Amino acid sequence: MDSLFDAAPATPSGEAPGSGGAPTAPLAVRMRPRTLDEIIGQQHLLGNASPLRRLISGSGAASVLLYGPPGTGKTTMASLISRATGGRFEALSALSAGVKEVRAVIDVARRRLIDGHQTVLFIDEVHRFSKTQQDALLDAVENRIVLLVAATTENPSFSVVAPLLSRSLVLRLQTLSDDDIGEVIDRAVADPRGLGAAVRLTTEARAHLVAVAGGDARRALTALEASADGVVSLAEPGSLVESGDYGSAVPVIDVAEVEASIDRAAVRYDRDGDQHYDVTSAFIKSIRGSDVDAAVHYLARMISAGEDPRFIARRLMVHASEDIGMADPTALQTAVAAAQVVQLVGMPEAKLALTQATIHLATAPKSPGVVAAIGAAMADVAAGKSGPVPPHLRDGHYAGAKAMGHGKGYRYPHDNPDGVVPQQYPPDDLVGIDYYVPTAHGFEREISARLGKLRSIIRRGPRRRTPPAQP
Repeated sequence: MDSLFDAAPATPSGEAPGSGGAPTAPLAVRMRPRTLDEIIGQQHLLGNASPLRRLISGSGAASVLLYGPPGTGKTTMASLISRATGGRFEALSALSAGVKEVRAVIDVARRRLIDGHQTVLFIDEVHRFSKTQQDALLDAVENRIVLLVAATTENPSFSVVAPLLSRSLVLRLQTLSDDDIGEVIDRAVADPRGLGAAVRLTTEARAHLVAVAGGDARRALTALEASADGVVSLAEPGSLVESGDYGSAVPVIDVAEVEASIDRAAVRYDRDGDQHYDVTSAFIKSIRGSDVDAAVHYLARMISAGEDPRFIARRLMVHASEDIGMADPTALQTAVAAAQVVQLVGMPEAKLALTQATIHLATAPKSPGVVAAIGAAMADVAAGKSGPVPPHLRDGHYAGAKAMGHGKGYRYPHDNPDGVVPQQYPPDDLVGIDYYVPTAHGFEREISARLGKLRSIIRRGPRRRTPPAQP
């Protein structure tokens, strides 16, 4: 379905598509902004003398990468840039176009340039272009054979090749605010291009449409249109109210009608894009910060968006050691058990085990001791601090080992009633080094007291200088 911010095909003349659209076009298409002043939101990009304002007003010429969530105005801005520059508008979608189609548009643009006509090439979902496809644009962009306006929902630093990035302005669009979405809805209800005041929204229904839009103007208008179609086709006398503006009865859209027209708010989450990393990051950081409610929220977003539950389980297992560790040794057990439920039971039931593990980890005492311990030890190994194993700890079970002194003088801890004996365990250069430093959180309070005693006993033993290795 075409909509407010979908890529619109070029007209037969190749000029930028006009705004509005036929009366039978979707509401989102009919309400596409026609001028700079009709754009709602993105004020951070539309200030006086800003690059985007200069482009849209026709006083600038540069290729741009518009980066932002769906429904924030990327395609609309591309169309306005084309109209402002007086260029011919060509639109390609990375979902269907290949190198052949890109080169064909560039060839047409090159012929137009001879006649003094600039071509604005809009590419939607440019992050889906392969490196080869993106490279095919470089010469045309650098020599301004085309004015490229590319749209992407993913961070172009990760999805667009560096040469193309360096030849373009990167402008980040922000999710529309609730006030912005409310203005989009109000305009669509009242504007003759939209519903022309043929319906009325209750305050509650308007608030619900704003909520389910999630900052996406396209989603808001699609939901509004579906709701309006429902009340208009099923309007009964009791559902009509007098319109003060038009003096006639119009159908009323209430919350129940909105809910009946849309199953639920679609979750903005791309498992292959930025949102995958952003939501996962927020999930882990919420657990680390002990905000159980935020952690469950982000878990719900991942599950609702169809994230692989095995991925979620893996992150929980890593987090159990990374940020909790010995402060609550049972956290790892819970995370592993949740992963087993995912494997053995599957979704949707496994979401309960994932939720249980999330709640356990978020409410558990936290400690970075495990990460710090292995990090410090590996840093020493990398620095060359990996001396010979003390002779009394070496394997003495093979032929000739005892003749070399392997195992000689080893003290068996279980021969002592306490199970601990004074004895050197690390290489000579690392005697007395503390890698693990427990916190005072949770179970580590007990470990800290016991660890001090253990180290004092173990390190009372004589230090055994390891003889140099035999040539």
